[in-house]
Amino acid sequence: MFERFTVGARATVTGAVTHAERAGADSVTEEHLLLSLLDQKGSRASFAVTALGLIDRRASLEAALGEARRRGGLTRADAEALAGIGIDITEIVARVEGAHGEGALAGDRGNRRWWSGRRPFTGGAKSILEKSLRVALGRRDRFIGEEHLLLALTACPGVVADVLADHGATYATVERALYGDGGQGRAQAS
Repeated sequence: MFERFTVGARATVTGAVTHAERAGADSVTEEHLLLSLLDQKGSRASFAVTALGLIDRRASLEAALGEARRRGGLTRADAEALAGIGIDITEIVARVEGAHGEGALAGDRGNRRWWSGRRPFTGGAKSILEKSLRVALGRRDRFIGEEHLLLALTACPGVVADVLADHGATYATVERALYGDGGQGRAQAS
């Protein structure tokens, strides 16, 4: 599949690994893919994220992703479902952090060991890469570009899709920013 990736899409994946390394994460996540996409310049996807105002609100995006990490990666739907049965996630996070320190539910971020090989991709990050292939095939494109990665991030349920939606970037709005009102037209290689 990686042979179908454009130079920009490969740079995005490589940048995601760099973000994971900087964060001291044991693996590459969907969040790292998003942050790397936001770093890219001069592509169709960078045009879309700029048009949607995501570049200007990067700090807000990063804060929302950080807050989700504090909740142990629970999505908004997860938190609402638990609230529906009387479980207050905010209270649980406060109690856990009171006993174990801030960010205790953030997962593997505190484990800063050295690696002898490549950082693995989480199941969620692999799903994004696979979904980008399906998005490209659905658009009848013979390549996987950054725009397909961006669309996949909005299409796969999870924290990143929730945060993007909260910032006005849903599959429909990203598709409109990428391809105009037609949305069903073919993508162009960048």
